[in-house]
Amino acid sequence: QVQLVESGGGSVQAGGSLRLSCAASGDTYSSYCMGWFRQTPGKEREGVAAIAIDSDSNTYYADSVKGRFTISKDNAKNTLYLQMNNLKPEDTAMYYCAVARPSCGGSWTLFRRYLEVWGQGTLVTVSS
Repeated sequence: QVQLVESGGGSVQAGGSLRLSCAASGDTYSSYCMGWFRQTPGKEREGVAAIAIDSDSNTYYADSVKGRFTISKDNAKNTLYLQMNNLKPEDTAMYYCAVARPSCGGSWTLFRRYLEVWGQGTLVTVSS
């Protein structure tokens, strides 16, 4: 089992930047995928970005964040990052880190099917 702890959320004005971190512990030795989702009240949790935790490190992004957000990982630290630039008020949400195994699946539908664990979430608020 993997345990996840997110950090880095906060409040920022539109156009600003934040970097989220997700530290993983536990069973991090096999091939898997890590991703970021976000959720606002009354809406479903949506996929934001994902990255394969193996040699190819393929990345996946929601159309709404392409060109603004970058997902990356530090395998030595078992830590996932989400660099968020040019933030918009519509990016305001609770952001959750997640692990899927054995892979990202190539789609958010398959990622959810493979999903093993969520983090506790970190709140991002973007003001106009």
